[in-house]
Amino acid sequence: MLGAGRAGIARCLRARTEAWLWGSRGRSLALARPAGPPGPGDPQPSAGRGLRWRRLSLSAAAVVELAPRPLQPYLRLMRLDKPIGTWLLYLPCTWSIGLAAEPGCFPDWYMLSLFGTGAILMRGAGCTINDMWDRDYDKKVTRTASRPIAAGDISVFQSVVFLGVQLTLALGILLCLNYYSVALGTASLLLVITYPLMKRITYWPQLALGFTFNWGALLGWSAVKGSCDPSVCLPLYFSGIMWTLIYDTIYAYQDTRDDALIGLKSTALRFHENAKQWLSGFGAAMLGALSLVGVTAGQTAPYYAALAAVGAHLTHQIYTLDIHRPEDCWDKFTSNRTVGLILFLGIVLGNLWREKKTDETQKNIDSRVEN
Repeated sequence: MLGAGRAGIARCLRARTEAWLWGSRGRSLALARPAGPPGPGDPQPSAGRGLRWRRLSLSAAAVVELAPRPLQPYLRLMRLDKPIGTWLLYLPCTWSIGLAAEPGCFPDWYMLSLFGTGAILMRGAGCTINDMWDRDYDKKVTRTASRPIAAGDISVFQSVVFLGVQLTLALGILLCLNYYSVALGTASLLLVITYPLMKRITYWPQLALGFTFNWGALLGWSAVKGSCDPSVCLPLYFSGIMWTLIYDTIYAYQDTRDDALIGLKSTALRFHENAKQWLSGFGAAMLGALSLVGVTAGQTAPYYAALAAVGAHLTHQIYTLDIHRPEDCWDKFTSNRTVGLILFLGIVLGNLWREKKTDETQKNIDSRVEN
């Protein structure tokens, strides 16, 4: 009887201890992270939910969370947890590289990988410069208050050192290109450094971002061909600028209230409730310039089909936009990666189609000569 009683007491104590451990662990995790989906260490109620969470953990933000803790503020400073900006910087490079390919050939994969690495580094450097300039403003805006410099996770000196590392690595990428491209790429540094200041002096900082973010439309072509062809590169650059005015204006509508309070400017504050009219004009200018690119580059049917799809996407994006809902602005902003990928696919397929048409034309010429 005494043995059974002692066994029962032991089981009861063990159950209470386990319950306390699980409870305290759950409470500590709840305090350590914001509300949302369960963390990787949280108890999972079912295997199905555990599998779903493991799939979600493959996101860029989750990868940053899995990095060593001292490294995480630097990765967030580069915005590696939000790769959409890197995509938007990289895609104009892919358009240019694709257009510069020989008829019937795929784009130069080495150049695509080189520019992809460069886009990660330069976007990181741009964000570091931006956050150093804006550290006092970021503290006053809800969406940006948690950025590493504003939150005090990284000092200004550490940011400068980290910026130097990023720019040195980016220079290594740039030096892999021809001399013309090295000079052209170096010229973009002035834009990278001064862009963050534009929101203090003009309602058109998005235009300055357009000049900066679409430099790859010039650089990609020169990296492949040795120099820029103005008949192709300039309308392509202009179309990218118009595209940036669309997506970054949408992005700016998330912060209109905070920007107005602290004295920062943006196209969103300039346009007020007239966003759709302005964005429609930018979209029309973008499509017109891309049509000119198709003509001057000798593009074919797949390219123009992609252009029609881009037009349809932009139309839906603009006319379903709710500028008063920040979450909708974010969704529309991030959907522009699809726009860029559609255009890149159209350029690649259009270039492959050019070879087919060239072969058919040559056969027709040969047959006429024989006759």
